[in-house]
This record gives sequence, C-alpha cells and structure tokens, in this order.
Amino acid sequence: MTSPVLICGGAGFIGTNVAARLMSSGQRVLILDDLSRLGVERNLEWLRRTYGSLLDFELGDIRDPRAVRRCVRDVSAVFHFAAQTAVTTSLVNPREDFEINAGGTVNLLEELRLRSSSVPLVFTSTNKVYGNLDKLAVRRCGDRYAPQHPGICSHGISEEWPLDFHSPYGCSKGAAEQYVLDYARSFALPNVVFRMSCIYGPHQCGNEDQGWVAHFIIRTLLRQPITIFGDGGQVRDALFVEDLANALLLASRNARSLAGTAFNIGGGSEHTTSLLELIDLIGNLDGSRPQIEFEDWRIGDQRYYVSDTRKFTSATGWRAKVSVRQGVERLYSWLKETYRTPVAEEMLERGVA
Repeated sequence: MTSPVLICGGAGFIGTNVAARLMSSGQRVLILDDLSRLGVERNLEWLRRTYGSLLDFELGDIRDPRAVRRCVRDVSAVFHFAAQTAVTTSLVNPREDFEINAGGTVNLLEELRLRSSSVPLVFTSTNKVYGNLDKLAVRRCGDRYAPQHPGICSHGISEEWPLDFHSPYGCSKGAAEQYVLDYARSFALPNVVFRMSCIYGPHQCGNEDQGWVAHFIIRTLLRQPITIFGDGGQVRDALFVEDLANALLLASRNARSLAGTAFNIGGGSEHTTSLLELIDLIGNLDGSRPQIEFEDWRIGDQRYYVSDTRKFTSATGWRAKVSVRQGVERLYSWLKETYRTPVAEEMLERGVA
C-alpha cells in the first residue's frame, strides 16, 4: 500500500481541492485539521462520501507537536495549508496568529527534520509579505488601478520585489516562509514556498477578510450588501483553484530541484480583475447588480498586486489556463447550488457571509 500524502489544513478550501485531485488518481491522503473554520466540516464530509477509504483524518491542531508527529511518520509528501488567514483577525489577536502561522510551521518543520528520510513540503505563503506596495506608483484607469512601470504593467510583481512584512498576519506568514526556506538550506529539506495571490473556486466559504471572490458571490446570492474597503479600483490576479492544484502538484513532484525557492503564484497578468469589475461580472451572472457599501482602506491593503509567475513557468512549464470569466461562472454555479442549503442561514447568523 502506498504511503499517504499529508495535507495540513486539508479540510479547507485549497486542501479539499488538492485532496480530491490526489484521491481521484488513487493516491491515499491524510488530512490534519482542527475543523475551526466554518464550512470545513462540509468539505470533509464530501471528501469522505466521495473517496471513502482513500481518506484518513486526524482531528488536531498544527500547534500540537504530538499530533504533527503522528501525522508525518509514514507520509510520502506534505502540503502545508493550515493557517490563520485574515489580516483583521491578526490585528485583534496577534499572539494567536503568530502561534498558528509561525509556531505551527516550525512544529511541522521540526518533525520533518527528525524523520529518517526527507519528503517534499510545499508551503503556501502570501503576497502580503511584500507589504502594501506603497512604493509602487499606480494611476487610476477607469475602474482599476494600473502600475506606471511598464515592466510591472506587463508582467506583475516578481520575487525580486523587496520583502516588507505588513500587519501581524504578514509578519507571521513571512516568518513561517523564511523558516521553510531556511530549513531547506540548513537541513537539506526539499521545501518549496508559494507566495499566493487571489485564489478562488469550489469549496470556498469566503468572507470579507479572506476569500473575497466567493464572499462577493455569496453576499449577492443572499441579497446582502457587499462592503468594499477602499474605492474598488484595487486589482488582483485571480487564480482558479484547479490551476493552483496543478501548480502545487508540480512543485511537489519537482521539490528536490526546486528546494529552497519561493515562487509568486497567481493568475498573472492575463487573469486580472478589479473589485468593481468583478462586481459587474457577478451582476451579469446574477441578473442584478449587487448592492455596494464603501469603507476606509485597511492596514496593508494593496491598490495593485499581480503575480509575475514567469519564474515558476520557466522552472516547470506551468501556466494558468482558466480565465476570470470562466472561473467566476463555475464558482457562481457551485455556490448557487450550495447556498440553497441551511448553511446560508448559519453563515448569516454568524455574520461571516
């Protein structure tokens, strides 16, 4: 019997999609998750129902060394998605944010270091490690911002952009990724880091702090107003989770040659949208434009962030394939079906829809 692949945070949005991809090819998967995020129990139930005995589950916290030790013992590869994911939450409780994102990652790295043989680790970091990009000159062009630098306008932000951890969340994720990279250097572990932009797709229970594409659609379906922080012209490259899963699996398979490297991963310059453009697209799909409310900019907000993905493309041949329109249409259809269920009422009651 083949050794399982461990997915930390595997009942979450990205973890569920990666687990499904692996198990659909017959690969066993072990998920470590504390099930603290709304919607993840539904994801886990779906995985169990769909893939049966290919799935093993450990209810546990990435901060618990014993739980992590049990999980890494016999696995063939690791994907690390377990995290506190919101800037706003990190501002309310910076210590917990640090303990989960930085401390939990060091727990995992230590258990992997102490194994008798090394296995690939792919860790998902964030574009927030580049700060709010206040040194990037931008101009407003209609419903979006655009960078004045022609190279960045054509290709996006590369890995050469200076790191500038901003907000406790940016600090904790930035610290975690630097540990992942240094363990590759200091202990010869095959570790790879993805600095990710906007990821979206099925099995995402988005809210205004994290998962904003899904959040906008959910609010539209529930006939609730959407709050935009800033003016709505901020631009992101949107990467459909199917394309991300392709990239993650490529990184894992090639981890020994890519070890110790961080890659900017997103839709790239060919797959961008502003918040206002996305709202127009959702309105076209839904038949009525969502109601919008505006609030002040938040700490660490970037007016423009698009990933320059050429480094990873050069290393592996990977490219994003799903257009923003195609991906949003697919997510809209999935959420429309999902939010015919009682989970919609639960989301509203808990104030996270």
